[in-house]
Amino acid sequence: MADPQSLTAFIAGLPKAELHVHHVGSASPRTVAALAARHPDSRVPSDPEAIAEYFTFTDFAHFIDVYLSVVDLIRTPEDIRLLTFEIARDMARQNIRYAELTVTPFSSTSRGIPEQGFMEAIEDARRSAERELGVVLRWCFDIPGEAGLEAAEETTRLALDLRPEGLVSFGLGGPEIGVPRPQFKPYFDRAVAAGLRSVPHAGETTGPETIWDALRELGAERVGHGTSAVQDPALLAHLAEHRIPLEVCPTSNIATRAVTDLDAHPVKAMVAAGVLVTINSDDPPMFGTDLNQEYAIAARLLDLDERGLASLAKNAVEASFLDQAGKRAISEEIDAYTGKWLAR
Repeated sequence: MADPQSLTAFIAGLPKAELHVHHVGSASPRTVAALAARHPDSRVPSDPEAIAEYFTFTDFAHFIDVYLSVVDLIRTPEDIRLLTFEIARDMARQNIRYAELTVTPFSSTSRGIPEQGFMEAIEDARRSAERELGVVLRWCFDIPGEAGLEAAEETTRLALDLRPEGLVSFGLGGPEIGVPRPQFKPYFDRAVAAGLRSVPHAGETTGPETIWDALRELGAERVGHGTSAVQDPALLAHLAEHRIPLEVCPTSNIATRAVTDLDAHPVKAMVAAGVLVTINSDDPPMFGTDLNQEYAIAARLLDLDERGLASLAKNAVEASFLDQAGKRAISEEIDAYTGKWLAR
């Protein structure tokens, strides 16, 4: 592997795409503090330094509890707009050119934010981010699984009836234990029939059968996390043969205790099996990471040099739902940047 310091510098300038990153979960301590100051009745601290301690999780259930407390800070379309544009600003700093941001509209509309105001806020931020920052955002509307079928029905209605221009896919997040995937099949069927792409979370805190359910029942074209896929050789072979990408989020898996430590992370076995792996940050400020750091972790775990990292970046472009011209442009930019770096 190349010198780690040199790789860190290479990663910082590498054009990237990100496919598994959550809207609320991307709120930086700076943004969370600003929102907490706007809404002082919240239990979330308004001191950015105290927020780091607040974002220390004991298990996945605790993470969900803290996550929902941050959701409670987002109460107006103006809050939504601030959050969304500041996420794009943080992405621009990392040379992220394109991101599919997982948005959970039910969490906001069920708390009283007008649905039309919500859509206008994310779209205004999306257009401004592309114009002012050069970051292209697209949306994945996801069902918060813990909220049940009412949330599934409402998320589907919001996605299909109010469909914002940036919406490309339909997902399912939240806890997996006690939230079986097959019950969401009718909602995914409707979303896919309307032209949205299926990208549910599966196999993060449960076994490979949850991933099979996501594939067979929900028509998954990509799988969020898929950590337990390595427990089933037939599943790995199926993912590899059909080029179904996994959205791997190393630090997230440690933070939520889905994986015991980074050296035990199954990403190496996924790659060895020929699975198309993309690297993502999930809920970066909550996990004390960003996409650049996740690429550095992947470089160590997979023993990658600059060319290997460039290939990893191109995996995300290939697995994205960007149009072919957009994919080609980012891939060519990755190649040009890598060639220039190696020629130094």
